[in-house]
Amino acid sequence: MNPNDTFTLAHLSDPHLAYPHASGFSEFLNKRFFGYLKWHLKRRAEHQDDVLAQMIQDIRDTRPDHIVITGDLTHMGLPAEYTRAKKMLERLGPASRVTIIPGNHDAYVAGALDSRLVEWADYLVSDGATISDGEAAAVDTLFPSLRVRAGVALIGVTTAQPCSTFLAVGCIGNDQLQRLEKILIDSGQKGLFRIVLIHHPPKSGVVSWRKRLTDAEAFQRIIHTFGAELILHGHSHHQSQTYLETVGGRIPVIGVPSSSAAGENIKRRARYHLYHLSSRADGWEIRICVRGYDTKTQRFDTENEYRLAD
Repeated sequence: MNPNDTFTLAHLSDPHLAYPHASGFSEFLNKRFFGYLKWHLKRRAEHQDDVLAQMIQDIRDTRPDHIVITGDLTHMGLPAEYTRAKKMLERLGPASRVTIIPGNHDAYVAGALDSRLVEWADYLVSDGATISDGEAAAVDTLFPSLRVRAGVALIGVTTAQPCSTFLAVGCIGNDQLQRLEKILIDSGQKGLFRIVLIHHPPKSGVVSWRKRLTDAEAFQRIIHTFGAELILHGHSHHQSQTYLETVGGRIPVIGVPSSSAAGENIKRRARYHLYHLSSRADGWEIRICVRGYDTKTQRFDTENEYRLAD
């Protein structure tokens, strides 16, 4: 990126696209049975297709240079939900301009994510990598992913894994952490602006114990040593901004609510962030625009704009 040029990144998360009626009874003889009950009794009213459609249109109108989605595209990892999510991605833009990582709902039961991964492959693999139809693709072998756009390194980490009923924990795993260390070193040496995309928040206190990242401390140690410039996450369903301390200073860790949330609770109402990243002689400038859903106009408007302090 040339000095004074600006790269604009849109961050949204947790659409929770549900489509249980297109699935067979046998697909609910597992954890999905309880997921369906929760969706039917509560989340069906919270996650609204119209809200998500308005967000997609608003993002298309703002025309960011790139878009990232930090997981939970589906609600129960059902095949029909994966297909719905693919159509949503196509509405947002080509895979060269949209990057995704999976969340725990995308891996709701064992095998759900690996078996459907090819549908999203173009949107999540690293630059230069491909997955062919019919090719077996274990999700943990594809991450961390790395996509470089205009001096910005988008580093995708997966925490998605099936877990017990009533738990929504995530795990990175030692192999992925080792690969992450190398990517952070290499991209840092190249002077890239490193953005780590992760579904589960890596800072304690943002979500409850049953929704935690189980190896958060190991992730924090790597970030503390090798650094990054920004960490974006989802999962919490509310807006948050915390920090991780590193040898080079503190790193902002920022989460957004669900992108389909109608939100009787205003703190959990649908929002997305626009990051305006500018290269300066003394480093990078980060300006953030928060776009939130207005229940009266049923559209998205700017709620806040601010510069992220060093």
